[in-house]
Amino acid sequence: MSTDTPAFTDIKDLTYAQAIAELEEILRNMQSDNCDIDLLTVYTRRASELLAECRRRLTVTDSELREILKKMEEQ
Repeated sequence: MSTDTPAFTDIKDLTYAQAIAELEEILRNMQSDNCDIDLLTVYTRRASELLAECRRRLTVTDSELREILKKMEEQ
């Protein structure tokens, strides 16, 4: 059975780069021959949360950049 459930940092406390790095680590863990089957749900849930937060941040950044560029064109 599962030994320890991983302790994760609150997603809001991660930088975008840290979130991507954690996603990459989760992927490596899931692809490993040593992956604990009992942790697959934990990893999948966390990856889903990380992806949603990364998507949200990209959308916000895109919106902000478009607004900045629009203001620059108006000057």
